Amino acid sequence: MRVHHLNCGTMRPLGGRLVNDGGGVFGAARLVCHCLLIETEQGLVLVDTGLGVPDVTTHVEKLERSWLRLTRPVLDVAETAAAQVEGLGYRTEDVRHIVLTHLDRDHAGGLPDFPHAQVHVHDVEHQAMLNGPERARFLGHQRQHGPKWNLHGSAGGERWFGFEAVRDLPGLPPEILLIPLAGHTRGHTGVAVRRSDGRWLLHAGDAYFFHGEMAEQPRCTPVLSRFQNRVQVLGPQRRRNQDRLHDLVTAHRGQVDVFCAHDPIEFDRHLRRSSTVES
Repeated sequence: MRVHHLNCGTMRPLGGRLVNDGGGVFGAARLVCHCLLIETEQGLVLVDTGLGVPDVTTHVEKLERSWLRLTRPVLDVAETAAAQVEGLGYRTEDVRHIVLTHLDRDHAGGLPDFPHAQVHVHDVEHQAMLNGPERARFLGHQRQHGPKWNLHGSAGGERWFGFEAVRDLPGLPPEILLIPLAGHTRGHTGVAVRRSDGRWLLHAGDAYFFHGEMAEQPRCTPVLSRFQNRVQVLGPQRRRNQDRLHDLVTAHRGQVDVFCAHDPIEFDRHLRRSSTVES
């Protein structure tokens, strides 16, 4: 398999080094929507979609004013997964499967651009979208086309580096796994991908937000620390899973590369690696 690292939505929130740990306090920080495009024998697989074409063109107002003011997204069609898939010489129809870490707007916004794809998500997340107390955070216009849901439960499953209830995904290679990481949302998951060299990539979604949280001495910037607490659904579970991710990085640094969805340092690092090595 070949893995492409895509930024499917730059955001420029105010706060400078209070967000990114660099520069001044009053400037704009930089966040990304780190997605994966995986070439497999079963077709293309997207891990998260970032913002979609409707989000950045005709449906901007449906992203909600409060979110737009807070995140200040660039809203560039060229950054959408659909545009980047076509830029690599594929058609959007070539994306056969989408695996979502969760259903927040900046992770599932591109679903309408790939209406033929099977959409893999944890069943708890799907249920929360339908009737959970926090269902308003999941935007209806991003699923009006009727996604082809493929739901995965937590019963059974296997173990993976100490994580339980890990699921392989029907129709996808066994090198792609769903890792339960509840907390940010009820059905939040990570997505593990085994590279051709045997190392694993773990897309941890929004299980954490800042690369320093996976350092030997964990730390987070003030703004992102506050934001994580503000938007979490299950605080104790989020903190426990974040600690487990830190333990994974500490114990298996030579076997697993862990990254989150929005940290630009991690994204740039993986982008540089993938330009020289098939990742």
